Amino acid sequence: MAETAKPDTTKKLSSYIGLLAFLGGIILAIVGGIVSQQNEGIILALVIMGILVGLLNITGKEVLPLLIAAIALLVVGTSSFAPLDKLVNYLGRDLDTIVHYLANFMAPAAVIAAFRAIWAVARPG
Repeated sequence: MAETAKPDTTKKLSSYIGLLAFLGGIILAIVGGIVSQQNEGIILALVIMGILVGLLNITGKEVLPLLIAAIALLVVGTSSFAPLDKLVNYLGRDLDTIVHYLANFMAPAAVIAAFRAIWAVARPG
């Protein structure tokens, strides 16, 4: 008979995949923000990694901090770092793009966490 994966092994594997998705998303957002502005391929990869993070990494205790961080990203995303271009060429533009990419990365995780929070509150019993 074929052996089935133990629950502990499966949990470790999903945690490892979630960690890699999180680290990969942060690195991709920073490097992509510096190298390539408004790249649809980068945005798609960040959204997929954000979904993985939301499904595999976010626990019940982490929902509120994640949602607060997502709100902070949205607020910061509405501002502009363009004046920093006067100090260092393209610094403001690159920071704007990095924040935009981080928001694209964290938005799916925040939606999943918000849905879990709503489900927990609305669940009978």
